[in-house]
Amino acid sequence: MIAALLPLAANALQAVTTSAPSTAASASAGGDFGQFMAQASSDALNTLKTAERTSMAGIEGKASASEVVGSVMNAERSLQTGLAIRDKAVAAYQQISQMQI
Repeated sequence: MIAALLPLAANALQAVTTSAPSTAASASAGGDFGQFMAQASSDALNTLKTAERTSMAGIEGKASASEVVGSVMNAERSLQTGLAIRDKAVAAYQQISQMQI
């Protein structure tokens, strides 16, 4: 199940990071917004991959059910966060594109 979601999550998170233009302006933390989004997408993908490994370990009997559930819940939370960010970015883009100049 998670293996089927990995490509979708990767595409969704990479779409957000590649569509955000990289500028010289810095965020308040001193980093670039594009760099932040790239790091967030990388972290989310790592969480999904960890959940996949934990699920496989659970099937093999090497991980407890609570470890599997916790790992899958973290992956679901990361995926939902990534999708929410993507949806907000698309909505903002659509709103900007409808503005009259």
